[in-house]
Amino acid sequence: MEIKVMAPDDYVGFTFFIGYMAMFAASVFFFFEMNSVSTKWRKSLLVSALITGIAAVHYFYMRDYYIATGENPTFFRYVDWILTVPLMCVEFYLLTVLAGAKRSLLYKLIGASLWMLIAGYIGEAFNVDGSTAHSVKWGVISTIGYIYILYTAWFGEVAKLAENASENIKCGIRTLAWFVLVGWAIYPIGYMCMDGGWLNTALGWGSENVDLFYNIADAINKIGFGLVVYNIAITESAKKA
Repeated sequence: MEIKVMAPDDYVGFTFFIGYMAMFAASVFFFFEMNSVSTKWRKSLLVSALITGIAAVHYFYMRDYYIATGENPTFFRYVDWILTVPLMCVEFYLLTVLAGAKRSLLYKLIGASLWMLIAGYIGEAFNVDGSTAHSVKWGVISTIGYIYILYTAWFGEVAKLAENASENIKCGIRTLAWFVLVGWAIYPIGYMCMDGGWLNTALGWGSENVDLFYNIADAINKIGFGLVVYNIAITESAKKA
């Protein structure tokens, strides 16, 4: 049986290992801290723990797949995202529900996230000939879902509901909106590094950079989202003590 050994300078493989451990540690932290907040905030922390927990499981498989094949684990990546990104949208809903958010907001955010992910998966997984036209078309379609979430968080229903919440929750929602604006913007960089992507054809950035950008973005966004929610939950719970 041949044992695959990761090269010491394999920075992409390094981020898979770091990503796995970071997600796992964050999930344990959020689960244990649920008892440190008031009852109404435990669901938010549970969702944060689920996001990082699901990601940790997938990173466990993705790191092994990468070491064994040296290829991008696109399928596992999107299975992870199809579960965790909608849950990140759920966090927006849970933070605004106290300010009067309706269930329809939750459905719209989840729908937009699924639109974004399904189109992105088609753009990556089914671009077998490295066509720039295919990459761009599905990238643009995917971006429509992203823009909807971004608009809702900054100017739409989420932003308006935040105005009726406490200053702490309002600040937290704005921080999460910054994650969507800046943190989620890292993913298109990785997308454009694949065969046929703009960065691949224009600058020669190879597909090895896809996983690097995706791994960095996942760690920043998923753990960062959870820490923002944790800070809100701890602060609001302290007010009731």
